[in-house]
Amino acid sequence: MKFTINRSAFISQLNNVLRAISSKTTIPILTGLKMVVANDSITLTGSNSDITIESVMSASNEDYELKIAEPGSIVLPARFFSEIVKKLPDKHVTIEITSGFQADITSGSAKFQINGQDAENFPHLPEVEANNTVVLANDMLKEVIRQTVIAVSKQESRPILAGIHVTLHDGLLTAVATDSHRLAQRKVQLDGVGDVNYDVIIPGKSLDELSGMISDVDDDVKMQVTDNQVLFIFGNTHFYSRLLEGNYPETSQLIPDTSDTTVEVDAGTFLSSIDRASLLSHESRNDVVKLTIKPGEKLVRISGDSPDIGMVEEDVATSAVEGNDLEISFNPNYMKDALRSFGQSTVKISFTSPLRPFTLVPTEDTENFVHLITPVRTF
Repeated sequence: MKFTINRSAFISQLNNVLRAISSKTTIPILTGLKMVVANDSITLTGSNSDITIESVMSASNEDYELKIAEPGSIVLPARFFSEIVKKLPDKHVTIEITSGFQADITSGSAKFQINGQDAENFPHLPEVEANNTVVLANDMLKEVIRQTVIAVSKQESRPILAGIHVTLHDGLLTAVATDSHRLAQRKVQLDGVGDVNYDVIIPGKSLDELSGMISDVDDDVKMQVTDNQVLFIFGNTHFYSRLLEGNYPETSQLIPDTSDTTVEVDAGTFLSSIDRASLLSHESRNDVVKLTIKPGEKLVRISGDSPDIGMVEEDVATSAVEGNDLEISFNPNYMKDALRSFGQSTVKISFTSPLRPFTLVPTEDTENFVHLITPVRTF
């Protein structure tokens, strides 16, 4: 195996693949980077058994300035190899396997020699059928992930809640996440998906990582599903994630369809108010903020206190407030996460009682995005 490549272009692809490689793994070879050199391309693969990222560099792409002298394959220690390549002095780098699984890395006057492993021992990727492919706009996919991943559970006691439940039926893509204290649900109508149906649970960590990668691409993202893996294809990158096994809880009946009190607020302004109130609530043992609503007086007030520090009260500007008087307490962090996911839109918050979950929806699109938060009992 021997090839020469533009070093900076090589580093950008290395950085992509390194996202999937962890130094903490029970499978030692997964701390390595798999490199397969064909006659006209190089494929880099990294995996931590949960996600796998594969990046293909084609000799036909002039940016790589790729010259392949001899095909072959090897697994190299990922972190060490990437640090070497980043610190090399010249514009180009040449990598050659001289004997066995030993790689020579040459650039300018610098030469490194590092030990690798047999690429045949690296776990093989699953075969994914292309006949269930769905094409997703990259900005839409990134937004769906951003708006739902905040509600994914961080607790290990219920592993299934660490995922986002993604279904596709009759062209309607639905993504739901809940940690049993809050819930985020986003729906998108897709065109041209035919009779493809999905019902999968994708780990939130995987989708968070994917979101960071697709922010820099202009291409649409292709999504394909097998029995236990989901594959996202964009640009020259293949992003695999394992799927969570089990049944996701039925969440549709959790979202109330009636309300006794409603408030419409600007998401950004309300977020700033909650942020200020939480300065004191974070110092309190129970960390809650109280919302007092008196529609007859057009009053919506946020308050928070800490016995050791003091208290805060602030009246909230609203565009509409209707219904019954209400006092309700909630975790300010949950509210802040929800409000950030709405951006700068106007949000309608609907309450039924002080102890029942309440919902937040954008006033311009009430059907396709809802966030639900469970209040905190303070008495």
